[in-house]
Amino acid sequence: MRRNRITVLTACLVLSLSPFAVPAAAQETAAPFCYEEPVQPKADVSDIKAGFQSTKWLQTIQAVYQRRWPSGEALAIAQAKDKYFSQFVNKTSFNALAESLMVAIHEETHMWDLDPSRTSWDVHVSAWIDASRKAMKVPIHGGFPRREILPLITDDLTRSMDDIYLRDQQQGSYRMQGVVAELNAGLMGLPAATVVAEYIQGVGASNSRDIAATNLRYLQLYLRVAKTKHPDYWAKIKAQPDLRQFVLIEFLRTAYWLDQSAPHAAKLGSADVAKIVAKNYAPENIAIIEEFTGAKVNTGTARNCTV
Repeated sequence: MRRNRITVLTACLVLSLSPFAVPAAAQETAAPFCYEEPVQPKADVSDIKAGFQSTKWLQTIQAVYQRRWPSGEALAIAQAKDKYFSQFVNKTSFNALAESLMVAIHEETHMWDLDPSRTSWDVHVSAWIDASRKAMKVPIHGGFPRREILPLITDDLTRSMDDIYLRDQQQGSYRMQGVVAELNAGLMGLPAATVVAEYIQGVGASNSRDIAATNLRYLQLYLRVAKTKHPDYWAKIKAQPDLRQFVLIEFLRTAYWLDQSAPHAAKLGSADVAKIVAKNYAPENIAIIEEFTGAKVNTGTARNCTV
C-alpha cells in the first residue's frame, strides 16, 4: 500500500457498530462474542468455470463469490467501476483468475478503505469488514512511525515483509493508519484466495496466510510500543471505544480466517505461519490485546471468540 494511492482509493471500514458491533458490555464482562461470516467454500461453481470468458472477468468474480463468500461479492460490486480493478486480475483462464484474486481483493480493499470520502490519513480510518459490517471514520490520532516496532522482532519469521513495511524509508514512516489498513486488506485477501483454493495452481496467493498473521503481529507490537514509549498516544487511542472494538474484531477475524484457510495451509502460506501465530499468542501479545480492548480472548480452539 502506498500513501500516494489515497487520492484514488475507495475504502471504508464502517465501524458503524450497529450491524457488526461487539456490544460494549461484552468487552467488560464474560459475555462471549465470536467473529464469523457467511462462507460456503464447497459450493459448486463448475458451471461458472465452464462458461468462463475473459471479457466477463468481473461477472465471474461476482458469481463465484455470490455462492461462496458474499462479502467478496459485495466488495466486487462496490468496486465494479474502479478503473484500476482489472489491472490486478489475470484474465487468461478461470484458474489464473482464481490465483490472482488474493492480490486483486487485497488491493481493492485498500481502494475502498482509503477513499478520501471515508478515510483521512492519520486522522481516521475506515475499513471493509464483510458484506454487512463496516467500520467508518474510526479516530486513530496519528501515531508514530511503524518502524519503531522493529526492536521487538528478534527472529526472521517475517523478514521479507519487515523489509518492505518496516525498513523501507517511506513505508516504515507510516503510522497507525498504515498498520491497520494493511491488516484489513490482508484479512480480505486471505478469504479471497481461501474460497477458490482448489483452482489455485501457482504461487500468486502463496503468502495469503503470512500476510494476515504478520500484520496482526505488527498491530500487537505497535500497541505494545505505544504503551511503553508513547504514553500520551496510548492514552488517546485507549480512550476511543470504536478503535478498541475495531482492534478486537480484527484480532478475532484473523483467527477466524486462519482457521478457515487451514485446509489449504500448504498452498496459501509458508511453513512459518504456525510460528508467527504462536508469537501472536505469546502472553505479552495476548495481554496487550486484552488490555487495549477490555475483552478476554479465547486462546484455545475457538480463537475467533472472546470468553
